[in-house]
Amino acid sequence: MAFADNLRQLPSIAHLSALELLDGAGQVVATIPNQPGKTGSLTVYAALAAKHGGITPDAAREGLELFAEHTEDARQHPGNHPNIDRLLEVIASGKGYAVRTVAA
Repeated sequence: MAFADNLRQLPSIAHLSALELLDGAGQVVATIPNQPGKTGSLTVYAALAAKHGGITPDAAREGLELFAEHTEDARQHPGNHPNIDRLLEVIASGKGYAVRTVAA
């Protein structure tokens, strides 16, 4: 399925203003805001965190499937899709992120 089709099957994120990724020390290392151009990534990350309890290597693998056609583009053009790049990094390193949601 295409990314847009995958998004339609994931839970709503209308209740979120952002999602924060935390490193092993509990420090915020990235924020995905609920704003145009980021809503798709926020939807995917929120669904992954809810299912896996964080962004684990297994969650990252599932995330690459959900990002569908954008995953291959991210592999060919590192830096163009930072939220996909982050999932690739989680898989490569085996180190994930805890997640904290920010209510709208």
